[in-house]
Amino acid sequence: MRIGLSSSVIQRGKTGVAQYLFALLRAFLPYTDRHQFILFALEEDLPLFGFAGKQVQIVPVPERFRPAVKNIAWHQTEMPRLARQHKLDVLHIPSYRRMLWPRPCALVSTIHDLAPFQVANKYDWKRMFYGRVVVKRLARRQDHIIAISQNTASDIKTFFKLPDKKITIVHNGLEHDRFFPGPAETARAEVAKRHALQKQFFLYIARLEHPAKNHVRLISAFNEFKTATKSNWQLVLGGSDWNGAEAIHEAIRHSPFSTDIRSLGFVDNAHLPDLYRAAEAFVYPSLYEGFGMPPIESMACGCPVICSTRGSLGEVVGSAAAIINPDDTASIQRQLTLVAGDESLRNRLRTAGLAQARNFDWSKTAAETLEVYAKHSQSSLPCKPSQVLRSAQGRFF
Repeated sequence: MRIGLSSSVIQRGKTGVAQYLFALLRAFLPYTDRHQFILFALEEDLPLFGFAGKQVQIVPVPERFRPAVKNIAWHQTEMPRLARQHKLDVLHIPSYRRMLWPRPCALVSTIHDLAPFQVANKYDWKRMFYGRVVVKRLARRQDHIIAISQNTASDIKTFFKLPDKKITIVHNGLEHDRFFPGPAETARAEVAKRHALQKQFFLYIARLEHPAKNHVRLISAFNEFKTATKSNWQLVLGGSDWNGAEAIHEAIRHSPFSTDIRSLGFVDNAHLPDLYRAAEAFVYPSLYEGFGMPPIESMACGCPVICSTRGSLGEVVGSAAAIINPDDTASIQRQLTLVAGDESLRNRLRTAGLAQARNFDWSKTAAETLEVYAKHSQSSLPCKPSQVLRSAQGRFF
C-alpha cells in the first residue's frame, strides 16, 4: 500500500498527538519493505522526523501553512491534490482537527477524544464550534475512524451518530525500550543535576491547560497536603503553556508553598523516563482524557500512580492506580497524603502498575492500524476533483 500521513497538528512536537504520531511512525518502520509511507510535514518540523531516515518519504509543507486556519484550508485543497499526485491508497489524518471533506483516496482518521462535548470552555469559542459542529460533518466523510479507547468510540457513536462498522478501537501503545524501570538513585541524580530537584516529589506531566487538566485543584490539594502533614515533598509540573495557563501560574504564585511547586515547562521526550523514575508518585487529576499516556508511561517506569478515572482513564489504568475524584480537592489531598505516608502502598501500586503497563505496546497498535488501512484502502470511491472542491468550498469556506 501507499500510505499517506499528515503531521501538521503536532505543534512542534509538544502535544499528545505528536507523541502518538512519532510512536506510530517508529512502529511502522519494520513494515517499510512491504508498504510505502509518505509523510507530509511542515518545513520546520522536518528535524523531528530524523529517526525515520530514508525509510519514509517526507514531503515538505511550506511554513506559511502552519497557522490553524491556513492549515485547515491547505488540508481541504492542497492535501487532496497531493494525495492524487502521490497515488495514495489511503491517507491517515491523526487528529480530528484536520479531517478532509474531499475524498481523493481512502480516508482514515484517528479521534483521540471528543473533549469539546465533555469539558466546558476547554477551548475558545471558535475551536469549540469547530470541534462540535464542523468535525461532526467531516467525520461522516471518512472511510473509517480509529478510536484510541472504548470510551472515545462510545462518544463518537453518541455525539456523531456513526455506526459501529465505521469505528475500530486501537489502543495507544507504549515504547517499552524507553519506558522501563531503572535505578531510582541514578535517575534522581540526573534529575537533581538537570532541574535542581533535591527533595521527594509528586510529578504531573501535562500541558498547562486550564480548566481541563485540573492543575488549579491539584495545587489547592497540594497546599492542603502540605498544611496538614508538614511534609517537605514538592509538586513538579512538566508541560508547556496552553489555553488558560495564566490561571495555573497565578495559583502557583498565590500558594503559601510556591517554593515547593516547580513548573519545568516542556520536558523533552528523552528526559521523561528519568523524571518518572525519580518521582515518588505520579498524579494525574485530568477532568477528561481520550486515553492518557503519562500514567501508563510512569507505571512502566515503576512510578506509583494517583489518577482520575474520567474519560478513558479508568479503562487505561484499571485497578493499578490510587483513584481520585478530580472535582473534589479533598479527594485529591487524601490520596496525596495516603501515598506519601505509606511506602508499602507505593510498592503495591508500583507492582500493579508494571503489570498494567505490559498490556500496551506500539507494535500491536501499528499492526492493528495497518489492518484498518488494508481493509479500507480499496473501498473508497473518490469524487471528481471539481466536485470535491465545489463541495468543500461551499460548506466550509
